[in-house]
Amino acid sequence: MLLDLGKVVSFAMSILSLCALLDTAFFIPATRWEDRLVASVARIGLAGCVSLISGFLFHSSEPQVPLARTLPVRLFLSALSGFTLLFALGWYLDAYYVPLLWRNLPH
Repeated sequence: MLLDLGKVVSFAMSILSLCALLDTAFFIPATRWEDRLVASVARIGLAGCVSLISGFLFHSSEPQVPLARTLPVRLFLSALSGFTLLFALGWYLDAYYVPLLWRNLPH
């Protein structure tokens, strides 16, 4: 009973840490992409630790499942790969495409 409650709480915390990472990477207004990247690195470490601890709890209830195949670890890895792709795409579009949209570029 206590293990099930711990799994639910730790999984919710891993989802919240991924939401905090998403907020830091994309939704801080008036910051440069380099500053967002530096701020996101600490959140990646935090989300990874929380997801790994939650993965250990999921792994302890079913030892035949490898740690990398538990739900919190798989969620972390897929979210991190998606965030990385979207971050690189956003940075690229901001650097090379958005200046083409401006009418009065400073020379």
